[in-house]
Amino acid sequence: MRELTGKVALVVGAGCAGEGMGNGRATALTFAREGATVICADVDHASARETVRLIGAEDGAAYAAELDVTKEPQVRALVEAIIEEHGRIDVLDNNVGTGTVGGVTDLDEADWDRVLAVNVKGAFLTMKHVIPRMVEQGGGSIVNISSIAGIRWNGVPYANYYASKAALNHLTRMTAREFAPHRVRVNAVLPGLMKTPMVALASGLADAYDSPSTEAMWAKRDAQVPMGHMGTPWDVAEAALFLAGDRSKYITGIELVVDGGISLGAA
Repeated sequence: MRELTGKVALVVGAGCAGEGMGNGRATALTFAREGATVICADVDHASARETVRLIGAEDGAAYAAELDVTKEPQVRALVEAIIEEHGRIDVLDNNVGTGTVGGVTDLDEADWDRVLAVNVKGAFLTMKHVIPRMVEQGGGSIVNISSIAGIRWNGVPYANYYASKAALNHLTRMTAREFAPHRVRVNAVLPGLMKTPMVALASGLADAYDSPSTEAMWAKRDAQVPMGHMGTPWDVAEAALFLAGDRSKYITGIELVVDGGISLGAA
């Protein structure tokens, strides 16, 4: 039997920045391959629909939803619609994330507020509205996609991203403790240096690596990793699958680092 057979999963950030395969899209595909009905939510509705198309091409069950995760009325409405249609939400995967290159003396206040809203407030709002449903149904699994940027320096100034992911890590731990008696598990995946379209498109990142091109930046990022290469979206998806399914039924409040060993060494 597939790991998520009969489960309903909400993947927030199931589209992809640019073309190709991002963490959220890979996770939605993986969940569907393992038998889940997947609601693919993203602020970019067209990108969410593309994820649904890819799942459908493999005979999976998926639906697209347009969602600005920083807007509580939209989050509430989506959760209510899922419950009305499917009766439950077994898995919530929070896969949204953004950042702006720059330290505390470089960033505009608006950039600070935007990144904290997407990366922290978004997870707060989805958990706020999903957890009561999970409590009612007797449990569920929440997977927050954070980053090793929440626990260490990653080589470039990224103050709003670092702060937001550190906040998400602690929010994950404290929410896990609060709702453990209700069999709602809350865990985090901390990817390291990943090769994704979002990284390729990140404004100023290649400059921060002092790289003349994206390919040169990829090479420098590969060299930072003890295993010798960056991770892929599928590495994040497999970690999320483990935490979403019953193999991890006695695990809550952890930070599962997926980084090829980079967090074991010096910056």
